[in-house]
Amino acid sequence: MSYLRNVFPVPKGYSLRSYLTAATAARAGDEMSGPALLLAGLAVTGSTTDASTLLAGITVSAAVGGPVLGALLDRAGRPGRLLAGALALYATGLMVILAGLGRLPMVCTLPLAVLTGLLGPALSGGWTAQLPRVAADARLSRANALDAMTFGVASLAGPALAGGVAELLGASTALALAAALITAAVPAAWRLPAGPVRDRGTRSAPVAGALAAGFRVVLRRPLLARATLTSVASCAAQGMLAACVPLIGAQWLGTAGRGVLLFSGAAVSALAANAVLARRPLTVAPDTVVRAGALVQAGALLLAATGRPVALVAAVLVLGIGEGPQLTALFAVRHRETPEHLRGQVFTTGASLKITAFALGVAVAGPLAAWSLPGTLALAAGTAAGGALALGRESV
Repeated sequence: MSYLRNVFPVPKGYSLRSYLTAATAARAGDEMSGPALLLAGLAVTGSTTDASTLLAGITVSAAVGGPVLGALLDRAGRPGRLLAGALALYATGLMVILAGLGRLPMVCTLPLAVLTGLLGPALSGGWTAQLPRVAADARLSRANALDAMTFGVASLAGPALAGGVAELLGASTALALAAALITAAVPAAWRLPAGPVRDRGTRSAPVAGALAAGFRVVLRRPLLARATLTSVASCAAQGMLAACVPLIGAQWLGTAGRGVLLFSGAAVSALAANAVLARRPLTVAPDTVVRAGALVQAGALLLAATGRPVALVAAVLVLGIGEGPQLTALFAVRHRETPEHLRGQVFTTGASLKITAFALGVAVAGPLAAWSLPGTLALAAGTAAGGALALGRESV
């Protein structure tokens, strides 16, 4: 990314390179923390139920934490410092959970996981909401593509690091490394540019009022509402696929591990697609790309439902081609449709909804996959397509 300094005019003293490096570290730590927590919980407690309960606890609370965190970021004169604090507390929470495993009863450890999860959206939407402060408006589309690439890099590196470190040094070390990666992003978050200067006579609205205003923006702006719904439906479909991956490997490829390895190809494909977009942005409206991305994912899921190995390889590659550009386009829609003073809330609320939808997709598909793997994949395809076709046809 050596060309970034020349491509993106940025505020003095802060570079897009710093933003992207820190965002990648934080998001890789986030992607690593889930499987590492699952492995550490299993290794220490010996209970798959306790381990999965911890993972569920740290995931589901994001639905509550995201909107509140976003409202606070929007009110902050230096949102980077609030973001840095959230990252530091999230990393600290992971270490406190690790310290409590095996020493405290689960009834004490689980609330720690829930409290830590409240800050989870800081690692995704909280970062992206600050991007316009770093990249000039004229270059924001390329910056969006590069920002989306950090998710792709993290989704590849995080689970691989978690598994590799757990195998070599133990699951507890893997969780500690995840916390260290998140902590490494704190200095860059702290130095993010300040928000717009408020008039001295202007009083900040109460947090509850700010929350209501943020939700109204999402609901009352049709293009933003549609993009949000489509992305949430896509995440639910991705959660359904995640629940199917072990069975796909076991039933169609020989071993469960092969299924996990095969579907990591979707992350590679998404990363490659966004790398192309970073250099050659699409000329079509981002709203169209969000919907098209969902339809491409639906087609990939139907292809995967055939169960043929060659078709599965093609399906995961097509899935990433739909997933990567959709995320870039979603960021573009949010930046375009959201007022400056509500941007943090809209981004963190969107991240919370997507995390929750993914978790619900996993929960719904788990029992169904054991009954019918092709049927579950077809349901996932229908979910993605339904999100793309909902809310009528606004012109873009």
